[in-house]
Amino acid sequence: MIKLHNLPKITDKKQKRPGRGYASGKGGHTTFRGVKGTKSRYNVPLTFSGTKIKKGWLKRLPFWPGKGRQKGSPSLIGINVDRLEANFKNKDKVNLETLKEKGLITSSEAKRGIKILGRGKLTKKLIVELPCSEGAEEKINQAGGKIK
Repeated sequence: MIKLHNLPKITDKKQKRPGRGYASGKGGHTTFRGVKGTKSRYNVPLTFSGTKIKKGWLKRLPFWPGKGRQKGSPSLIGINVDRLEANFKNKDKVNLETLKEKGLITSSEAKRGIKILGRGKLTKKLIVELPCSEGAEEKINQAGGKIK
């Protein structure tokens, strides 16, 4: 028996499309933008700081002498000792070429620089030809490896 609360839903409410005219159900030509002004017409660039003062935002940046001061310095890629333990055999050399062969780093990461970090355990004697942290140096030396 069909009752009012069991009737099937046969009508769907249409989605409101903002900014598509007054009949769309959600505003007209100024939808979400307010009335008049620069922001109602287009997006203001991040570097814009008024008409008189040019490059004012540049002067507010910290001063790094030299060319390309907005870039910042790329940080080193850290590889922990436990990853070396899992991917290298006893008495293997650890350098940029072997790390690329094993798939631990990409060529773009190799350009940024690699540093061996000390998380995990190391039981294999490895010959490391990369910069290491103090913790990594201790673990490599305890396992009988060498750092060049």
